[in-house]
Amino acid sequence: MKKEPFVSREEIEEIVRSHPTPFHLYHEQGIRQTARALQQAFSWNKGFKEYFAVKATPNPRILKILREEGCGVDCSSKTELALSDAVGFRGEEIMFSSNATPAEEYVYAKQLGAIINLDDISHIEFLEKHAGIPEKISCRYNPGGEFTIHNKIMDSPKDAKYGFTKKQMREGFIKLKEKGAKEFGIHAFLASNTLGGEYYPVLARTLFETAVWLQKETGVHIGFINLSGGIGIPYKPDEEPNDISSIGQGVKLAFEEVLVPAGMGDVAIFTELGRYMLGPNGQLVAKVLHIKNTYKDYLGLDACAANLMRPAMYGAYHHITVAGKEGQPAEHKYDVTGSLCENNDKFAVDRMLPEVEIGDYLVIHDTGAHGHAMGYNYNGKLRSAELLLHSDGEVEQIRRAETAADYFATLDYPGLAKGD
Repeated sequence: MKKEPFVSREEIEEIVRSHPTPFHLYHEQGIRQTARALQQAFSWNKGFKEYFAVKATPNPRILKILREEGCGVDCSSKTELALSDAVGFRGEEIMFSSNATPAEEYVYAKQLGAIINLDDISHIEFLEKHAGIPEKISCRYNPGGEFTIHNKIMDSPKDAKYGFTKKQMREGFIKLKEKGAKEFGIHAFLASNTLGGEYYPVLARTLFETAVWLQKETGVHIGFINLSGGIGIPYKPDEEPNDISSIGQGVKLAFEEVLVPAGMGDVAIFTELGRYMLGPNGQLVAKVLHIKNTYKDYLGLDACAANLMRPAMYGAYHHITVAGKEGQPAEHKYDVTGSLCENNDKFAVDRMLPEVEIGDYLVIHDTGAHGHAMGYNYNGKLRSAELLLHSDGEVEQIRRAETAADYFATLDYPGLAKGD
């Protein structure tokens, strides 16, 4: 899969006249196309809804685009709930999935009319005490063990802190029914960033079979099954993207083989995709400030892990394009670094690129999800701006870069400037 920047070197040079690097750039047209392809893939299910994972890209302009495309939001904190409320999401357009949840967050979620997804059986009494039990509620299921596809271990739910056991799901549904709940949902997230298209159909079959068992055991009405996230993106050029249409058909087959014969053909399917929706539709643009030649050749950028944490935190691969040199052979080996006082502050290690010069712009791909959102202020570094490339070619700033005043804003100490 060829990876190309959204903008050319010339267009970057025009953008930086108003918006200096580094910055995250999002592609409106790509976001809309991705949302429409997902909706089409699951159009066979009357109640289908995508609840975008706000944590991936918590920017109101991005959320507004997704709302216009018919998406809801998946929130995991009071701040994300407030952000979604400000954009105009209402009631059951909001899914609230959290863990170790403070009482005030349950109260706020219930006030907004959000669908609450409980993470633990003990939270039933906690929710009842502080906010009351809503008529529509969901519980997060953790089957334990290893989650495998064709004998390949995808992840280890037994080691995850999330969710109810199967026995607890049964007990929890009975308790919630006794306390007034009338419609139930099941949620699960068992593997992250999967490629190959098998994950969702296998997960769906597991949840569908669990739903049939639960409905028989408890007599509750299960109204929806939330497949959560986990559909991945190809970070490397030699990886093939997921075929969302094929994935939708795989889920449909499991639906027709498991739920329909059990008289549960009215169950709505929900998803909570963050990385799939936004990852490929965002790029980090940075400028080469220094080139260092010691035991290795290093490119020093004006961006650092404060702008994109994934490579430093996970050793994650992000493809890099030298803007304007796309057609040149990649014959030079570099470590691409930031300026943090940490040796893991590297966007790439031993990366083959065209020969780079000071002043070149590097485009780091697939940063639209868990990019700016995971930024932080270690070393006093300030997070960059976010820009939106509109479908008509206009570039709009949708979040300004942080200033020292932002960094000092929570401090009260003589001599600290509160201005720029």
